[in-house]
Amino acid sequence: MVMHANTSLDQPIVLPMSREEMDALGWAELDILLVTGDGYVDHPSFGAPLLGRWLVHHGFRTGICAQPAWDRPDDILRMGRPRLFAGVTAGSLDSMLAHYTAFRKKRSDDAYTPGGQAGARPNRASIAYTNAVQRAFPGLPVILGGIEASLRRISHYDFWSDSVRKSVLLDAKATAITYGMAENSIVTLARTIETVLEEAGEVDLRALRPRLAALPGLVTAGSRDDIPPDAEVMELPSHEAILADPKQLIEATRLLEKQVHQNKAYAIQETGGRLVMVAPPGPLLDTAGLDELGGLPFTRLPHPSYKQRIPAADMIRTSVTTHRGCSGGCSFCTLALHQGRTVRSRSRESIIREAEAITEVKGWTGSISDVGGPSANMWGAHCAADQSACERASCLTPRICKHYRVAQRDFVGLLRAVSDVQSVKHVRVASGWRIDLGLTDMEALTGLVREFVGGQAKVAPEHQADSVLKLMRKPPFSVFEKFLDLFDRESKKAGKKQYVIPYLMSAFPGCTDEDMRALHDWLNQRGWKPEQVQCFIPLPGTAAAAMFHAGTDMQGKPIYVAKTDAERLRQHAILMPDTGRPPRSGPGGRPGKGKKPRSGKGPRPRRHQG
Repeated sequence: MVMHANTSLDQPIVLPMSREEMDALGWAELDILLVTGDGYVDHPSFGAPLLGRWLVHHGFRTGICAQPAWDRPDDILRMGRPRLFAGVTAGSLDSMLAHYTAFRKKRSDDAYTPGGQAGARPNRASIAYTNAVQRAFPGLPVILGGIEASLRRISHYDFWSDSVRKSVLLDAKATAITYGMAENSIVTLARTIETVLEEAGEVDLRALRPRLAALPGLVTAGSRDDIPPDAEVMELPSHEAILADPKQLIEATRLLEKQVHQNKAYAIQETGGRLVMVAPPGPLLDTAGLDELGGLPFTRLPHPSYKQRIPAADMIRTSVTTHRGCSGGCSFCTLALHQGRTVRSRSRESIIREAEAITEVKGWTGSISDVGGPSANMWGAHCAADQSACERASCLTPRICKHYRVAQRDFVGLLRAVSDVQSVKHVRVASGWRIDLGLTDMEALTGLVREFVGGQAKVAPEHQADSVLKLMRKPPFSVFEKFLDLFDRESKKAGKKQYVIPYLMSAFPGCTDEDMRALHDWLNQRGWKPEQVQCFIPLPGTAAAAMFHAGTDMQGKPIYVAKTDAERLRQHAILMPDTGRPPRSGPGGRPGKGKKPRSGKGPRPRRHQG
């Protein structure tokens, strides 16, 4: 007899991580097990807990297996075989990015792990965890998800092996990938598997795969016959064609960006005689859906079983995410490929309710650390045209699209409303701002600068050379200079000492040593010694990674690329001369008290990971 998911299932205080917690809830078995490379923090910024609570909300008993051993099945077996499937995610970062710096040196910490300890997740975690689940539960559907699987859903350049790898679906031998923001697709997937189980009494993976191919937001492997007969199809260069000609990766990346944004076609890719099928994203959560999700009872704290702090949990405990998606489409950033360029915003009322809930969390100090999203001032933005016909790679460059609508004054009004919540003393916008958008509404930008900076404004000019900025899909440098003038003026009018913290990047495709020296000279003229400098890392799936590999821009024109570690380090050292050198010693051989450069200390997830 098949047990259907209980649609009246109550939310537990935390999702179970052990058989004892399942017993306390009265759950004889799980419907779904989510395996994650992060520690379990019950916060909506963490993917597995977010989807876990959403699945429980839709009646599926869901448990979390956080950072299990990957060389043996013991941890994965702890709560028994799930009834429907196991979901696997590497966590909040691509596991290779979590482990290695821009110079391929091992990182010494991991902010998503108890105690900040490095090494709690494996390299290529999507593959390692899938193999562990398959050993533990033979024949169980294994569904990949999260940032690592999303970005590696087709053939992609892998910086850490300096090679083009095939879709992670094939390497992991998983059943499917749910890519992007997967709330709708994972619920539809669970219901589909449950229907198959009801009809046949078991889940046959061969029979299941063609049914999954018809679901939006999924990547599957099969044949052309599995694609719905009336579907529009977009054929990508084959894996073998990309291996033979790196320029074909440019074309594959361009087409995948188009497929995600237009949201109407299947993208297909031949790989070694098999067909990887990427269904269109399908309907995404709208305002009502995001409000429903945001209203779930997250504790915002690490699971009570942990004895050590999880650094990332401290950083985001009092933050509120207002929207999803980023219209910028920066060529180095994963946001547009993962969350999409379409901005979906929560309602003002939902955001205020979350702020009120934060004031009840243990350790509340009176400050909301961040109200924002991928680009904070995009809350409420939307496209007034037919997005399905849009051919642009960015809504904002080379100039802001005439069909793009923003609501920046409404955003400032929202911030003021959050400030009025009882016991809230301070509200900050710690997310990055899109300054070219900000300059289109001086009243709103003035309000942000005067009231919600909190001493430091994080913005991302990235570079000074307009030729490099064009390849990045960023606005000209004159936009940043105009913003600086306004920031200084309005800060003085408000009687505040405030500073701009610019994010800068070295060794981007198309960037020469001369470009880096010009940036150094500009900073030197202002007396700035930057700390937020990141050496470019080609993240899988991004346009910039394709340019890095091919040595051309997105139109196929040759560009200079600093590829070797020596070339990359040379560029980086123009701004950060201490990079790669041992720290200066103070008395007794201890490091001196000088400021350490931030480069190489860890990735900045909001900029690159979505």
